[in-house]
Amino acid sequence: MTGGATIEGLGARLEAVVLAAGAGARFGGGKLLAPWRGGVLLDGALAAALAAPVRRVTVVWGADAEVSAAARAFAARVGATERLHLVHAERHAEGLSASLRAGVEALADDCAGVFVFLGDMPRVPVAVLPRLADALGQGALAAAPQFDGRRGHPVLFSAGLFGELTTLSGDRGAAGVLDRLGDRLDLVPAPDDGVLFDVDRPADLG
Repeated sequence: MTGGATIEGLGARLEAVVLAAGAGARFGGGKLLAPWRGGVLLDGALAAALAAPVRRVTVVWGADAEVSAAARAFAARVGATERLHLVHAERHAEGLSASLRAGVEALADDCAGVFVFLGDMPRVPVAVLPRLADALGQGALAAAPQFDGRRGHPVLFSAGLFGELTTLSGDRGAAGVLDRLGDRLDLVPAPDDGVLFDVDRPADLG
């Protein structure tokens, strides 16, 4: 695609949102604080988000204040406290879209694009993240990783879609927005299935 801003121009105006407000009912609760590779599950998503070419990472949390505490602790361990922003999604029980709305509404006014990470996806390959940013710089309205023919996460949305993201409802997130984009959505090959892997139940942690 052509006609978009260069990635150099976008670089200082990209942000990331980590959606971490869900109750994890299928897991039995406390999912994002479950042990994972020497830390907690949320750490994996935060590490990827902080490795993205973004100036700030917003973590959207819900009923469990321990999630926000875990995010602060991880950011402190990796020296990224100043890049972390915490937002409470008061209407998180309404579903994923409520958390996404809260995250998008918290973005800076000059934000050019936002990576949306899911808190229960701890194995996102960071190598794909600059390539998503490149796609946006070349004019895509959104960019998503793809592995084995399947679209994965995180998705990078351009600012032109923010208004639509803040009108979503229910628990399906932004899938419908992406489905309507056609060739304005750039699918970027991912190096492994970390863009598809998520944790729903304790057995998935193995």
